[in-house]
Amino acid sequence: MTDREQLHREGYALLRRAIPAEWLDDLRAVFDAGVKPSAEWPVPRGRDWRHSLLDVDPTVQAVCRLPALLAVAGELIGERFFLSQVEGREPLAGGGHQQLHRDLSAQRPGDSVIALAYFDDYGPGNGATRIVPGSHRPGQAEPPFYCNDESRSVQLSGSAGDILVLDVDLLHAGSLNADGARRRSLLISYFSEPLYASHLATASLRSVRLDTSERFDPADFAFGQ
Repeated sequence: MTDREQLHREGYALLRRAIPAEWLDDLRAVFDAGVKPSAEWPVPRGRDWRHSLLDVDPTVQAVCRLPALLAVAGELIGERFFLSQVEGREPLAGGGHQQLHRDLSAQRPGDSVIALAYFDDYGPGNGATRIVPGSHRPGQAEPPFYCNDESRSVQLSGSAGDILVLDVDLLHAGSLNADGARRRSLLISYFSEPLYASHLATASLRSVRLDTSERFDPADFAFGQ
């Protein structure tokens, strides 16, 4: 089975140490400087998370445009796409637990992708992401999958600099940050080009400040290399 077939079958890829190590200290500093309380966002954020407004920082934007990341996003979306949003997120000590959920495609299956770029090491202790591989495209013969069923969930672990890329229809969730260790990350969203008008209609509510007019073509990136 090729890497491409595995990506579409499982619905995600974990890019190990994709962020250059020499960027990480600056990215952590940018994250900490951009933290804003929930009430200061146009739409309140979860109170057991730390949220950072950092989308116009040059290094953050460079992370969003790493060729390996764009190659996976383009392969999953399958047509011209754009960077829609990026913000910083971190579960607070004793917080961060989510039920398994899908963020949901907008117009067709696979038209949206999210990525989590980790600035700190992550694992079960500090609330690492859980996923259910293959849950984005259930077969007709498969029984319905309930979001409170954790029997197939996998909790990820890894190092600062890793990037998780996934189809928005894949079941996923944050976990409890039980030990209180830092787990700063970027939450990045990529949308297919036909979603641009709807993106613009809600950009201010999502505190999007970056220029989202750039377009990426999957053919411009060598997937799997």
